[in-house]
Amino acid sequence: MLDLFNHPVRLRADPSRVVVRPFHIGWQRNGNSPSRTERLVREVLDMSPREARAQLQDVLKDFEARHWQTRRVFMTRYDEIEAVLGLDGSQIGDDKRQLIGAYFCHEYSYAAAALMNPSAVPHPDQSGMPPGSMRILMSMRAVGEGHISSIAFREGVLSTGNQLELAPQPPFATSADAVCLEDCVPEGAVTVHRHRDSTLSGTVLFPITHAQSNGLEDLRLTRFIHADGSFEWIGTYTAYNGSMIQSELLRTRDFRAFDMVPMSGSAARNKGMALFPRQIDGEYLMIGRQDGENLFLIRSHNLTHWNEGTRLLEPHYPWELVQIGNCGPPIELDEGWLLLTHGVGAMRKYSIGAVLLDKADPSKVLGRTREPILAAADQDREGYVPNVVYSCGAIRYDHTLFIPYGVADSSIAFAFVPIQSLLKVM
Repeated sequence: MLDLFNHPVRLRADPSRVVVRPFHIGWQRNGNSPSRTERLVREVLDMSPREARAQLQDVLKDFEARHWQTRRVFMTRYDEIEAVLGLDGSQIGDDKRQLIGAYFCHEYSYAAAALMNPSAVPHPDQSGMPPGSMRILMSMRAVGEGHISSIAFREGVLSTGNQLELAPQPPFATSADAVCLEDCVPEGAVTVHRHRDSTLSGTVLFPITHAQSNGLEDLRLTRFIHADGSFEWIGTYTAYNGSMIQSELLRTRDFRAFDMVPMSGSAARNKGMALFPRQIDGEYLMIGRQDGENLFLIRSHNLTHWNEGTRLLEPHYPWELVQIGNCGPPIELDEGWLLLTHGVGAMRKYSIGAVLLDKADPSKVLGRTREPILAAADQDREGYVPNVVYSCGAIRYDHTLFIPYGVADSSIAFAFVPIQSLLKVM
């Protein structure tokens, strides 16, 4: 029998979690008439100093207590507008510059609807950890106004005895942003930067490009070790624009700058790709679901280009007969590659299982759980999408598997499973 411990901590949607986001006006200049950006700036510049100060005070009265370093955010936003329009800031007073910045910002409740589908990796900073403890970093899918998905983070510490302590959530969150023109939407690869004074637990990554405009969904994050021994944190996620999906990579070495890179190839048109944490025989490997039903092993010599793979697993047990998929990147053990899977059964009920793949040749399946290790039940059935449990990535902690997982597309729960106990039921 599987020995599983469900931790009492639960993370839920919270409409009070708001950020100040850049408000990008995407209307181009029409002929010789000024753009909307130019018109708004001109309206503020034409105000008297007294009127500008009064307008700024009204804005600060409404928002300064709700956000972190609001005036600095406004000034940073002004600097971006100044660079676009070629303004001479030395001729513009602080009040007007802050007010201009405020007109190009807006408040957004990024987790008002749901918080779900987490993945976990070792934190890049393990300094000060006592023996037997590990600092971790979780990515989470946060869903806000308009059902737009973004990527949020939460730091924590795992310790012996199935203990989880989450870092305190800062009172203010900030959004990472790309430096781009105000009258355009960037396409292709883009780099976003975390605010220099923001913690990771207070940082949110929002859609930037047109392909991402309706959401960044289900980041599957892994700590990737390159052939030269260097580490990089790489995650696959789904970019959604309201009608089409595209698989993309999130890449970072320091969690300060994040490269968001579209993938190419026929496999990249599908959701739910999960990257192995190192190369095998000189190849990059992914687990993906290319036909909406089965799992495939996909190989590439290029991290950003992925063509069709070979079928690895198909639905077999009653709890997964509708479809199967991965629940995050494979985890390397002495015994092989441990891959968490999700299965969909009758009444579209989701469950989480596991398979063991050969370490040298992951196309070989060594074992598979006959029964789910986690399934929607009791209080875990109710939510935005009932009867769903779903993870985007577990982490090995000593001899234990730590599994953060989404519940009913609404909240996040946590489970601990002894690895040997899991292997015995395969």
